[in-house]
Amino acid sequence: MLERQEKTALFVLVCVVAIILAAHLLFDAFAMPLVAARYSGDLPDGTLVILEGSIEEIRKTASGGHIILTVNGTTVFLPENVVATLELHENASVTLYGTVETYRGKREVVVNSPRDIQVRG
Repeated sequence: MLERQEKTALFVLVCVVAIILAAHLLFDAFAMPLVAARYSGDLPDGTLVILEGSIEEIRKTASGGHIILTVNGTTVFLPENVVATLELHENASVTLYGTVETYRGKREVVVNSPRDIQVRG
């Protein structure tokens, strides 16, 4: 059986984990638009950005089932797990959140979750 101090410590630990989980879920659901910067080519790698515009081009990668979009002249990489749940068309308007990365010397936005891209038309 646990001693009184051990029970208290366990209770505090469970509360801390619950608070961190709740904060993560709330941030994921509501705070992304508040902390994401509008995309520009001079932002450093790793920056969370928001990009809005029209899909100009859709290309499949040679392997892996990934898709590369061009949105307002910006390259956007969609991994296979993101592509699986989306239906995308050229000229559709999108709002997406992603991370700025440099791939083979070129800037791109990497979308990490299907929830991070919204197709409006």
